[in-house]
Amino acid sequence: MTNATLPDRIAFLGGYLPRLCGIATFTHDLCEAVAEASPASECYTGAMNDRAEAYDYPPRVRFELDQKDLDSYRRAADFLNFNNADVLCVQHEFGIYGGPAGSHLLALLKEVRMPVVTTLHTVLRDPNAAQRMVMEELVRRSDRLVVMAQKGAEILRETYGVPDAKVDLIPHGIPDLPFIDSNFYKVQFGVEGRMVLLTFGLLGPGKGIEYAIEALPEIVKRHPNVVYLILGATHPHLVARDGENYRLGLERLAEARGVKEHVIFYNRFVSLEDLKEFIGATDVYLTPYLNEAQITSGTLAYVFGAGKAVVSTPYWHAQELLADGRGILVPFRDPHAIAEGVCTFLDDPVRLLLTRAKAYKLGRDMIWPSVAQRYIESFQQARADRKATPRKAFAEWTLASRPYDLPPLRLNHIVRMSDGTGIFQHATFNVPNFHEGYCTDDNARALILCILLDELGGRPPWENLDHLATSYLAFLSAALNQKTGRFRNFMSHGRQWLEDSGSEDSHARALWALGTSAGRSRNEGHQRLSVQLFERGLSVVESFTSPRAWAFTLLGIHEYLRRFPGHPRVTTVCGALTGRLVNLWKACATDDWPWFEPIASYDNARLSQALILSGQWMPHPEALEIGLKSLGWLASLQKTQAGHFRPIGSNGFCERGGARADFDQQPVEAQAMISACLEAFRATGDASWSREAKRAFEWFLGRNDLGLPLYDSNNGGCSDGLHQDRISENQGAESTLAFHLSLAEMNFAEHLISHPPSAAI
Repeated sequence: MTNATLPDRIAFLGGYLPRLCGIATFTHDLCEAVAEASPASECYTGAMNDRAEAYDYPPRVRFELDQKDLDSYRRAADFLNFNNADVLCVQHEFGIYGGPAGSHLLALLKEVRMPVVTTLHTVLRDPNAAQRMVMEELVRRSDRLVVMAQKGAEILRETYGVPDAKVDLIPHGIPDLPFIDSNFYKVQFGVEGRMVLLTFGLLGPGKGIEYAIEALPEIVKRHPNVVYLILGATHPHLVARDGENYRLGLERLAEARGVKEHVIFYNRFVSLEDLKEFIGATDVYLTPYLNEAQITSGTLAYVFGAGKAVVSTPYWHAQELLADGRGILVPFRDPHAIAEGVCTFLDDPVRLLLTRAKAYKLGRDMIWPSVAQRYIESFQQARADRKATPRKAFAEWTLASRPYDLPPLRLNHIVRMSDGTGIFQHATFNVPNFHEGYCTDDNARALILCILLDELGGRPPWENLDHLATSYLAFLSAALNQKTGRFRNFMSHGRQWLEDSGSEDSHARALWALGTSAGRSRNEGHQRLSVQLFERGLSVVESFTSPRAWAFTLLGIHEYLRRFPGHPRVTTVCGALTGRLVNLWKACATDDWPWFEPIASYDNARLSQALILSGQWMPHPEALEIGLKSLGWLASLQKTQAGHFRPIGSNGFCERGGARADFDQQPVEAQAMISACLEAFRATGDASWSREAKRAFEWFLGRNDLGLPLYDSNNGGCSDGLHQDRISENQGAESTLAFHLSLAEMNFAEHLISHPPSAAI
């Protein structure tokens, strides 16, 4: 490819300095190295922001993206397209992009028109469902993939079916440092005459530094002149969540082990020039990381390439770099082994020097000028491949192929309906109705919404989403009657419970929310409390007779099993409730009435959804078949000749052999249909189910019998129902939450709909 034309405009996407993270440093260094290697090319960057106030970026950054704002990814794609970038180099790490498993990035990749070269800083051998979906789409949308270790190429081939011809193995770039004696730099740090051990990078629990400190007493006993330098600031996200607890814990550990005179913490994010001097003063570098699956370590690459002796745990990148005597590998979480590894070098200066020389020799292929040239060759190859099989310029810009334009998140009304106790049931117009108080049903729905929004990564219009989730969870905790094991439902505005136990349905909705919190919440306290409440409340469900309570409980069970797969008691109840719904169907369904009961009443699609879930994950093929068949019938029953969604009305429902009620139409029916159809789509990959979900969602927006929107885009409220001649003027919690839960699910499904899964049946 040496004779290929160099790209005129090269765009990079990732974090960027002065943001403090490894990806930001890498993107900056790569962009600068390519710009120097190809001075005729215009190199610029799009920077990912992880905070609202952004950063003071240098001129190299031409556009910025809000990590949590899906629309900013589409705007970035427009910028790249209209500025005629010849190639886009994406730095991929799941955590720096918004959406489930960083799926917001896909919105950009679907719309850019230039070749894409993606550098994979993480390659997962055992991804979860969301990570696999994102990775498969990322592979499909990238013209070439760059990995920094042979293990990455191996995983791409074996786990994701990526051909070797699409993958470029390019090492992590490093600065070009001289091979000199460490004593040259020690004087300026005041450690002359001492042997310096170093660990650097953003601090966090995954670094395993506590095991290196545990190893120090044994090292110091044999080499009293050792000093361990821990260089780097605590990760900003960790500081925001836990403060400096991790660093303080390390300091206390050093004191407890009697080695505080041998440990130096330098709590700074240092410049490259300063880092060169710290590395220069190092005798042995330690990377006691805890995760074998780390495919790339920039800090390891820097120090190794500078010709330093390394003692490391055997994560994948270390295994490759330190092979053939270029370092020492020690087991994970083993202070004694770390001590032996360090002392092996300190006891034998000749071995230390030879190991350094081997590392430095290999490191010459890793310096930035060499790495930049290999990236340029990858860019040229990507452009050549695209010319051979060009992407149609406008074919994917039609309304049918562009992303479905969902309304923006606007939760003003939900915030207004909530107080320190929970969320109020009802509203008079858009004003909370204190007289009607609170209920477990709505607080359960509100808790689920908070968890979905947190996972989705949207930026809600309140300061602390966690605070609201805490209120809703606290309400559910108070609702559980410890004497009976049953959840109460109704509470007065004066915080008095109005019953000893609520309905079976409200109990099961509480379990649904608690299962979701147990399975998805990132707040450890919330997750642990939810587990306790879920398991306590589950004990009475097998005595329930309501089919919808069975279904709601199954939805909660499958959420719970996300985090605790195979839980004996929970899986037993799952099997029992699934069997009951299957038997209910068999006892009632006929060719002209393929339903579970002689009447289709409320929250109908939840019965089908529960069986579709159980059918997939137990697995239970018969349950899956019944779930899909019943949902197909329900979809046909709730579709007008004009093609819009018409839910079964609550003013009479729909009895076998009788006329169906068309009004009053309830938002929870549309929400249930959306959830069930999206689950059917996930199970089958059949796009007709995604169209049914979209049809039901548009009911909220005005594609209904009256042509009137129920959703109030000004305040985020939703009307309580569609009557024969008008929409309800009241915006209660149930209806408003139904809309926002539907919107969250549609946002989750957006990328899935554009790249459906393989059929499960």
